[in-house]
Amino acid sequence: MSLINCKNLILGYEGKAIIKNLTFQVDAGDYLCIIGENGVGKTTLMKCILGIGKAMGGNIQLGEGLKQNEIGYIPQQSSSQKDFPATVYEVVLSGCLNSHGSIAIYNFRDKKKADENLERLNLAHLKRKCYRELSGGQQQRVLLARALCATKKILFLDEPVAGLDPKAAQDFYEILKQINAEGTTIVMITHDVQGLKGNARQVLHLKHEDVFYGSISDYLGGGANA
Repeated sequence: MSLINCKNLILGYEGKAIIKNLTFQVDAGDYLCIIGENGVGKTTLMKCILGIGKAMGGNIQLGEGLKQNEIGYIPQQSSSQKDFPATVYEVVLSGCLNSHGSIAIYNFRDKKKADENLERLNLAHLKRKCYRELSGGQQQRVLLARALCATKKILFLDEPVAGLDPKAAQDFYEILKQINAEGTTIVMITHDVQGLKGNARQVLHLKHEDVFYGSISDYLGGGANA
């Protein structure tokens, strides 16, 4: 069974459907990119899968024993979030709350996990630095380390390279590619179609009238009719 199986979903806003009969699945180890114009339902779809939104119709099933609190999530950042007055370590450690509720009581295992992910993403030297003092690329790596504290199974990312310079964006893609190669499933919303090449393996292109779901080779080869 797939990690996530979406069948005949209807997505919309304020009672108005914008996507109908959307069916696709995410298997363990996949690297799926969700693309499409603004307002077509990309973030709505992601929130429905995460359980923080509700589809107008259809069915979403989690398989392979996956629970919603085992999905790491990096949402789009607002200006106020970028200015969050906490240390890098505090932000990363907070990802462990995913597994034991809203009570901020961290154990040795949580702290070890946070330190391991700081090392993994080359952030250990910034551990005591204030999050809001970091560059955009550094902040995104901190949020990725936080998400990895929540899960080893699957990561959802909503426009993670938006606002980053080309070098920082490429570095972030390389990190995601490595994480995926190590077994973590990636589902990412992006407008960066060029960034799909050499990274994504599956594409879900949402449109008001049509939807493409398939391999990156079929998509770039013209199967999307885009």
